[in-house]
Amino acid sequence: MRHNKKFNHLGRKAAHRHAMLSNMACSLITHKRISTTLAKAKALRMYVEPLLTHAKEDTTANRRLVFAKLKQKTVVTELFQNVAEKIANRPGGYTRILRTGFRLGDAAEMAIIELVDYNENMLKTPKAAAKKTTRRAGKKAAPKAEAPVEAPVEAPVEAPATEAAAE
Repeated sequence: MRHNKKFNHLGRKAAHRHAMLSNMACSLITHKRISTTLAKAKALRMYVEPLLTHAKEDTTANRRLVFAKLKQKTVVTELFQNVAEKIANRPGGYTRILRTGFRLGDAAEMAIIELVDYNENMLKTPKAAAKKTTRRAGKKAAPKAEAPVEAPVEAPVEAPATEAAAE
């Protein structure tokens, strides 16, 4: 029976699964966005978010905890120097999963997993554009079109004649 066993094993033995998640986490930190299957993206989110939380506080203990999972010095350095600065004020939710459809070969559901603070397109969206109005409120609140008011046109003032023009 599978009582209280919620972790997705992804069809792999434990050593293979840990190695795969470690490699995917390194790729995510290096490239800031990767494409994979939806099941792997969800497993990777559970794997990498605690590592990002550890990276917010740069101590030797936290570096050792993260290095024990990732096993790549360059990635750990990138995480603690660059990524930690961007996520310093965020209380959690460091990754975003976007579904991209189904793979042609086996119809597996594909997804993109990315670091939230590194997607420039999502950061630029204005908050006011997301606000919607109901149809009724839109009709009541719509102001009537008014004719533009034109400013009065002043007569041009003649410039005083210069002595050179008089000669």
